[in-house]
Amino acid sequence: MTTAETEWRKLDRRTVVVSVLRTAGLVAVGALPAVVAVSGRFSLALAAVTVGPAMVLIIGAVAIGDDIRWRRTSYRIGAERVELVSGIVVRKRRSLATERIRSVDVTAGLLLRVFGLAHVKIGTGEQTGAGESSLSLHPVAAAEGERLRRELLDRPAVRERAAAADGTLSRIDPSWIRFAPVSVLTPAIGGAAFGAVLQVAEWFGMQEGVISWTLDQLRAFPLVVSVLAFVAAGLVVGVVGSLLWFVEMWWDYRLEREPGGTLRVRRGLLTTRSVSLEERRLRGVEVVEPLGNRLLGAGRVDAVATGLSRQKEGERTDTKTLQPAAPRAEADRVAALVLREEVSPTASVRLRGHPRAARGRRVRWALLTVLVAVAPLLVLGLVLTPVLLHLAWICALVLTPVAVAIAFDAYRNLGHGITGGYLVARHGAVRRSTVALQRRGVIGWTARQSIFQRRRGLLTLTATTAAGGGAYSVHDVGESEGLTFAEEAVPDLFGPFLERT
Repeated sequence: MTTAETEWRKLDRRTVVVSVLRTAGLVAVGALPAVVAVSGRFSLALAAVTVGPAMVLIIGAVAIGDDIRWRRTSYRIGAERVELVSGIVVRKRRSLATERIRSVDVTAGLLLRVFGLAHVKIGTGEQTGAGESSLSLHPVAAAEGERLRRELLDRPAVRERAAAADGTLSRIDPSWIRFAPVSVLTPAIGGAAFGAVLQVAEWFGMQEGVISWTLDQLRAFPLVVSVLAFVAAGLVVGVVGSLLWFVEMWWDYRLEREPGGTLRVRRGLLTTRSVSLEERRLRGVEVVEPLGNRLLGAGRVDAVATGLSRQKEGERTDTKTLQPAAPRAEADRVAALVLREEVSPTASVRLRGHPRAARGRRVRWALLTVLVAVAPLLVLGLVLTPVLLHLAWICALVLTPVAVAIAFDAYRNLGHGITGGYLVARHGAVRRSTVALQRRGVIGWTARQSIFQRRRGLLTLTATTAAGGGAYSVHDVGESEGLTFAEEAVPDLFGPFLERT
């Protein structure tokens, strides 16, 4: 490091302007509907008299406060440590050892991009309390953020080994957008849209009118037609919303391997995101196939890496995703490239099935779920009105075959196996997950057996690791086969405690 590189630096001064503009937008969005609700109409003069002074005061306070924050915040990139000093009343000094830095994520929302700025988060990948494992520089110039990312993640020791495989591993294919509408996000967006319409109508004192108009329109048709039309409208809105969400999240997506052994995911339309993951933290991959995606033969690829097991401080929950929903063959190809294997462990091993007793457990759980859904309707039907009794038997007639089909599918999806240096486990129906976990990354085994499992000779094995979710389970495997699998996968853990016959 040169002397200039070890000097204390300031955040970008334009942070004051960004904060003022953001606050002005929030005040306008929050205050103008209140003005309309009070006066019954929009009046520019009334808005200027009521909202104007409040906006001036709030924006002035924000500008002064953010300017003081900018003056009192400094950071320094040294040869051994990254340091950040901040605080107005209480001064706080934090630092991270450069050799322990495992991630430098660069994010830029639309407003930051307009001013050429970015938010840089530097992390060690450790799970400590109160955010001591990361530092945030918000904001710095976009070029400075990119320079910091390259500088802090440069690993000379592994650069030569990684150079042969550097380059783009995956990039967005426009055809992948067809998988967006079949996610659980679609009905959620549709329901949220109706809620948003009612909320906006309430701001302008029109909620009762909107509800009355909607009911009048629905009464003109038979009940079944009205319900179907209402559901169809929600699904259309949900499909459009899910397509827009996919475009915003995965626009210009690229997965790259950089010199120094770093995986980098870049994506985003309005908000650009650059998430870096050091390969030394990688302990495997997980191919996730929600039911809708699986019906279309698609799945996404998540990283199983240290430092990604919990999301804190408002972090995004998608930082572990290396590739969005794509055709399963493409997902397996990317998983193999990420793991530096010729064939992905999630596709190369024939998984062993589980005993039939595991199928019986899933069928019973499915029927119990239907009973829990129908029982309240039966009780209310006996107490209040016979109409609910008819609704109860209709629900039972429809839900029972669906629940049993899902139970059989969940049983077919159970499996486990070993290939090379990985143990592979699969489970789930609504959300099928196939995880390939490095055997050397397993630090413990837990064998759990309920009284019902014991009667049928089953147990659930859980591999404990410091990466990903922290634990990955092999559900309802036979006792003998499960213990043998655990010993074969990691001999030094269960082996000394087993009795061999």
